[in-house]
Amino acid sequence: MKLVIQIPCFNEEQSLAATVADLPGKVAGFDEVEIVVIDDGSTDATAEVARRAGVRHIVRSPVNQGLARAFSIGLDYALRLGADVIVNTDGDGQYRGSEIPRLVAPIQHHRADMVVGNRQPHTLKHFSFVKRCLQWLGSWLVRGVSGTTVPDVTSGFRAFSREAALRMNVVSEFTYTLETIIQAGKKQLFLTHVDIGVNETKRPSRLFHGITGYIVHSVGTIARIYALYNPLRTFSWIGSALMLSGFLLSLRFIVDYLATGGTGHIQSLILAAVLLITGFQAMLIGLVADLIGSSRLILEDTLLRIRRLELERRD
Repeated sequence: MKLVIQIPCFNEEQSLAATVADLPGKVAGFDEVEIVVIDDGSTDATAEVARRAGVRHIVRSPVNQGLARAFSIGLDYALRLGADVIVNTDGDGQYRGSEIPRLVAPIQHHRADMVVGNRQPHTLKHFSFVKRCLQWLGSWLVRGVSGTTVPDVTSGFRAFSREAALRMNVVSEFTYTLETIIQAGKKQLFLTHVDIGVNETKRPSRLFHGITGYIVHSVGTIARIYALYNPLRTFSWIGSALMLSGFLLSLRFIVDYLATGGTGHIQSLILAAVLLITGFQAMLIGLVADLIGSSRLILEDTLLRIRRLELERRD
């Protein structure tokens, strides 16, 4: 059994050495523990710090591709190393290495395919009141969309079984945290969480600049992934809302026509026609997207088979 701990990094020279030093060299139930640092186009000495810290596997990108892409690169590299379990952690030292045995335990005992470390955001004093509220609201929304019960969906401290890692196809360019949970729910992977302790981080997030930007990107990611896996339902709701609005406006015109002989309110008739046509088109788009979704499932299954064959050949 091999455990691979991956650390996506962008300009983490100040904290990476301490983060690596805090990681366990041995974990019960595993014969090997490997550390992989993904240097996502850092402009500082992140890679050199990792090398001095004794990290044998460093994947460097010439440009910054974003956290989601760095995460996917790390998963692929860990699988090629022969990982049976993959742990993802941050380079800023927020997550404690001592929590890794508890994080991987459900996978070791075949109780889960994916485990998320629950920071219990409502108890973190270094989180502002607004941030705690947004964390709760975002987690509630993702739980509803994904059909899972994870209380802390933005936690980057998580573990994947080999099978779960093979099934992950991150398409977002913003962050992997929300998308992987939604995918796990839609692909019916066994997903659970464990409560963890965390360290306070002083530096601001490099993922987003301000709460507003984070909310906009997160909502967009959730909507996109939900529409990807439920296109017919998504566009049917949109089409129904448009057609209902058009019907109500046309009803208003009909009532006025019967009462006054049709003078005025021609704008309502035009707008009603536009809304009815647009709503019908939205439903047709949903139907086409649902048919395309069937092809996507076949493509994902094909990709999964190819990945397995590549890994078997490498082994």
